[in-house]
Amino acid sequence: MIQFLHRLLWFVILLLVQVLILNHLHIDGYGTPVLFIYYIFMLNAETPRISVMLQAFCLGLCVDIFSNTPGMNASACTLLAFVRRGLLASQVDRDINEDYEPGIRIMGFWPFSRYIFIGSILYVLVWQTIDTFSFFRIGELVFKILASTATTMLCILCVDTIRRKK
Repeated sequence: MIQFLHRLLWFVILLLVQVLILNHLHIDGYGTPVLFIYYIFMLNAETPRISVMLQAFCLGLCVDIFSNTPGMNASACTLLAFVRRGLLASQVDRDINEDYEPGIRIMGFWPFSRYIFIGSILYVLVWQTIDTFSFFRIGELVFKILASTATTMLCILCVDTIRRKK
């Protein structure tokens, strides 16, 4: 029950930070930090895939509702949740047990950074491609993807460092 309340609190906090602050923050008109996907990254490794996908879909749908972006975040979050388990397994050298919660302190800086980078770039690639819906200005699209991925990684690494400090 406590774990459910803890997850719910993170869900609400990350959702509010995203829709009230970060959606209005565009770095030079290109890079938008997407901090709410940290919720998907921080779930326990053994959380069933269907549960992760449902939570990710609900989180993306909530962001879509507040941001007036019909289905863009929900589809990108669901894809990220689908590949998360394999992505995590590819970055960890040992067996993953039930209470394995990914983070800098547990995984180490570089494996966690690769995990976040690949997941973030996948999410932002899908999200920006759906948003742009055109490949006429491919240079601008690539720059948006790279800028959003960089700002997202920076935000997630900062939050995880602060969260895990004891």
